[in-house]
Amino acid sequence: MVKRAVTKPGKNRKRRFNAPNHVRRKFLSAPLSPSLKIEYGARSMPVRRDDTVTITKGDRKLTEGKVLRVDSERSKIYIEGVTRNRMDGSMVQIPIRPENVMITRLELGDDKRRAILARRGFGAKRRSA
Repeated sequence: MVKRAVTKPGKNRKRRFNAPNHVRRKFLSAPLSPSLKIEYGARSMPVRRDDTVTITKGDRKLTEGKVLRVDSERSKIYIEGVTRNRMDGSMVQIPIRPENVMITRLELGDDKRRAILARRGFGAKRRSA
């Protein structure tokens, strides 16, 4: 059975906004840096807390920092040091879209994440060939 893609923009948005959490997590993916691509053989990974990322677009371009929080409800990530001042003088984190960052260092403390890289990487491609 061939899966048919949805072509209507409204239906695509509806699927994205009403997606369950396990699917929504994959929408929070960011590309890996060129050195990580070579090392692991994967193009992108879902962003997690404690990953180090560099912002690639916007007025905060080339800012590097650790991911403090991932908000899957709003599809945003919060990065250490990316803040702005409010009118009342308080500092507030700026939400960043994950497609506008590049992962420069992966947090590999989790066995599941290492398994994902092993499944996606060069070793998996060699085994299947």
